[in-house]
Amino acid sequence: MGNNEVKFERAIFAGGCFWCMEPPFKKLDGVVSVTSGYTAGKRENPTYQEVCTGLTGHTEAIEIVYDPTRVSYKELLDLFWMNIDPTDGGGQFFDRGSQYRSGIYYFNEEQKQQAERSKQQLEESGRYDDPVVTEIVAATRFYPAEDYHQDYSKENPVRYNSYRSGSGRDRYLDKVWGAERKKH
Repeated sequence: MGNNEVKFERAIFAGGCFWCMEPPFKKLDGVVSVTSGYTAGKRENPTYQEVCTGLTGHTEAIEIVYDPTRVSYKELLDLFWMNIDPTDGGGQFFDRGSQYRSGIYYFNEEQKQQAERSKQQLEESGRYDDPVVTEIVAATRFYPAEDYHQDYSKENPVRYNSYRSGSGRDRYLDKVWGAERKKH
């Protein structure tokens, strides 16, 4: 292993339905992979059906593997905030329940500080009337979701687009972020 070899880093974000969180990050230069799954709960190896009950403590999340020489954690955070409603503690858009809560799950002190700083900046921006309630907690084990959930937008474009449109996510995000979101 030479000194020139890049050491990839990981980030875990939850923003409601993981189907909707994968595509924005997959388009980002420097992102190596995006995996849908479950985190922040108590049950080992949870299934989608178990997580959907809201009783496992897990939230639907994505794990991002990225090249920090090409994309920064701050850039990932900025994109994350532009894809969620951080003021909704009961889920995201029409997906309700603790399994759809928003969260940032940090791997080290630097990620924690950056996440807390970005949350504070968002709160101080005046963009939202309500408080930002997205949780920022230490990462625990991430469990990849079943294969049929991976790359859902690409593998099932008609069903995904219907779901995404019906959720109200894009209407809300366009209202809050406008042209700024279109740049991403």
